[in-house]
Amino acid sequence: MMKKVLGVFLVLVVAAVFAGTAGAADYIGAKKCKACHMKQYKAWSKTTMATSFENLKPGVKAEEKKKAGLDPEKDYTADADCLKCHTTGYGKPGGFTSLADTPKLINVQCESCHGPGADFRQIMKKDKKFKLADVVAAGLMIPSEANNNCMECHGKDSPFNEKVDPKYKFEIKERLKKTHKHFPLKYEH
Repeated sequence: MMKKVLGVFLVLVVAAVFAGTAGAADYIGAKKCKACHMKQYKAWSKTTMATSFENLKPGVKAEEKKKAGLDPEKDYTADADCLKCHTTGYGKPGGFTSLADTPKLINVQCESCHGPGADFRQIMKKDKKFKLADVVAAGLMIPSEANNNCMECHGKDSPFNEKVDPKYKFEIKERLKKTHKHFPLKYEH
């Protein structure tokens, strides 16, 4: 009897875990995006977003950390408050969990701005002339002034805001230009 109860319990736990992530797309990492978007990838690679995880290490950006009231010698690479903005998908299903388990999701990658790519990538791979509406319905986000998901990290919760230094003032029009070059795509969508 106890074995049956334990068996049923284990089945319910496994089902609950899968139900909790059902419908949530997985994060695939910038290297998968790079396969079709090489120019965007190269432009992004030159930005500070491409190396943002490094800033969490002790001694890196020491003056900036001091100015923001942070300990410049502390290791922030496992700090949840920092990981949500210096990794891709932290705290979300299929996103960054730790440097050991999900190293491909360090830094602010494509999916930080465009959403988890597993689902919409399948549509793109199947038909190079996909309809934009289809990939948006599958989870693609297109940052804009109206859809400003940038503020999840560049908002008032960040210790690096314009009160600390005017250089941190966030102007979406200017930042979108600096994110990566927006090269025309090969096909109309």
